[in-house]
Amino acid sequence: MSASQEQALLHTPLHGLHLELGARMVPFAGYSMPVQYPDGLMAEHRHTRDSAGLFDVSHMGQLRLAGAGAAAAFETLVPVDVVDLPVNKQRYGLLLTPEGTIIDDLMFVNRGDDLFVIVNGACKAGDIAHIRERVGARCEVVTLPERALLALQGPKAVDALARLLPGVEQLVFMTGGRFDWRGADLFVTRSGYTGEDGFEISVPEAQADALARALLAQPEVKPIGLGARNSLRLEAGLCLYGSDIDTTTTPVEAALTWAIQKVRRAGGARAGGFPGADRVLGQLQGSVSVERKRVGLLALERVPVREHTQLQDAQGRHVGEVTSGLLAPTIDKPIAMAYVAAALASPGTRLNAIVRGKPVPMEVAPMPFVPNRYYRG
Repeated sequence: MSASQEQALLHTPLHGLHLELGARMVPFAGYSMPVQYPDGLMAEHRHTRDSAGLFDVSHMGQLRLAGAGAAAAFETLVPVDVVDLPVNKQRYGLLLTPEGTIIDDLMFVNRGDDLFVIVNGACKAGDIAHIRERVGARCEVVTLPERALLALQGPKAVDALARLLPGVEQLVFMTGGRFDWRGADLFVTRSGYTGEDGFEISVPEAQADALARALLAQPEVKPIGLGARNSLRLEAGLCLYGSDIDTTTTPVEAALTWAIQKVRRAGGARAGGFPGADRVLGQLQGSVSVERKRVGLLALERVPVREHTQLQDAQGRHVGEVTSGLLAPTIDKPIAMAYVAAALASPGTRLNAIVRGKPVPMEVAPMPFVPNRYYRG
């Protein structure tokens, strides 16, 4: 990265620490971010699967929706159950366009006195403007640029974090709570983007560097960059916004219907009422056609298949396109996610990826590619 590029980018509170640790920095979502550290992507990936990895995700957008009508207001923007979400429970949500396509995916927690929302870094300015424009008159929309966000992921993450935050081990998957660390007000959720047990920690930016160093001082923890974050999430079958989902994909096409609770579906107590509901609910019921679906793919030869690779059926007809793909470190096989014609979305279906003009046989496979290990108690 050139000096002029670096000057044009924003820095997270951990920028100096990344440089001390020898990270290779790259532009990402307007920030200078670590893509990998000296150990390299493969070692970082495997360390997270085996122990605990620390990720700087401070480029993500953090905000709170406050006021008596916040839950009902936010529910008008997403096809999920916000109103009935218990205190300290977290949920995955989707901001939708009037056409029922995905503006962004996000996480939110009912903290009792507000909704704490985390949106993707590359989309945060647009997301916040979208939320303010549509529900800003019904609730208070407060951005939290003064807070950093760390993710500690892996089977030994709980051991490391519990030494600093006693009681954090009592959280279960998709729950959160407030903790104090050296006078800093933290909000911690037991969730993440790797398929492993782990935590996301919202921390005041003034204390972020000290907290990161305290975590890295734990014997289980090593720093992990964007490269391994991507390979871990793909093995877990998790979407990357802008690659696997965007404003051309509906939740049904994206195989995210698990995120739409019954109460918001046809026949539910609060059915519809979100942007694009007619199309999304119609696709769920079968009255509106679904032309393509997101699937997992396993390559039958040891040839990595990257995004934008064309997919063909046995007759050589174009039937889809890869959206994410790489050689999966955990299973040592090439994997991918793709959109294919709906009729070809069943597991076991054989397709060909066209790599440098040659067909690479692939098979539609269930996701996740690596079993999730979330802690549910």
